[in-house]
Amino acid sequence: MYWIAAAEESGLPFYFTLVYVVGFIAAVGIGSVAWYNSKRPAGWEDKDRPKFIPKVETPEQGDEEA
Repeated sequence: MYWIAAAEESGLPFYFTLVYVVGFIAAVGIGSVAWYNSKRPAGWEDKDRPKFIPKVETPEQGDEEA
């Protein structure tokens, strides 16, 4: 409730703030899927993808088994 009251007092419309919050959450979610489905940087090669991240097939990964 504090955030809603703060948004109303700051002069920003509630929906304007809501769009930014939802957009940020979507960007983090999409970025996480992209990160876990990409080639791993140094030190992360042996780490497994979490179960809740969907596997995205790309033409480069065609015959590889993960």
